Amino acid sequence: MLCMENVTKTYQLRHQTVVALDNATLDIPEGDFVSLVGPSGSGKSSLLVMLGGMLSPTSGKVLLKGESMYGLDPDGRARLRKANIGFVFQTFNLISYLSAQENVQIPLYLSGHTGVEQQDKAAALLERVGLGDRLDHKPSELSVGQQQRVALARMLANDPAVILADEPTGNLDPETSEQIIGFFEDFNREGRTIVMVTHNPDAAERAKRVLKLRDGKVVDDRASIQSISAA
Repeated sequence: MLCMENVTKTYQLRHQTVVALDNATLDIPEGDFVSLVGPSGSGKSSLLVMLGGMLSPTSGKVLLKGESMYGLDPDGRARLRKANIGFVFQTFNLISYLSAQENVQIPLYLSGHTGVEQQDKAAALLERVGLGDRLDHKPSELSVGQQQRVALARMLANDPAVILADEPTGNLDPETSEQIIGFFEDFNREGRTIVMVTHNPDAAERAKRVLKLRDGKVVDDRASIQSISAA
């Protein structure tokens, strides 16, 4: 499903070369659930956004379903991303003056759905994440955990095969974090491929694989404890 072949990413910062990724190679098959862990600055977020087609490598290839993402022009890459990938961020990125339902409708509107289709599907997705009674609430009228659930519903709007999540529980209390990871497990059971950056060791072990980065290098790639226990 997702593949990196000898990917390096460097930046120039104050006349110095900063290495974000260093010859990273990995394979994430369809239906996998991978957590990315490592210290701050290890390259986790760079790897994630590169898998999402939003950061071109200095060298190497990034493949989605066997197609080289950065071999496409920007429009082609955007179409590939739109058709296959859903994003979840720590900061939610909800539009403050829109209701929960309207926030979820945005990707449906951009995909050309009719107004009725947008409303019906957005309402169904919010019902799925337990917010069927909060359709008209704006982000400021929702708790932090509820805002993240709106973001999950919006991510599901175009039925992505791949979910890329950057610290999805980073701003949440333990109980709400547990709930959000439970949703990710549900999405994975449906066959979606998930790559999740996290600093939370408990959340990391809920994935099937734990991939550790240090100084831009993949230094460990192992089955999670939960996955081993279930085998």
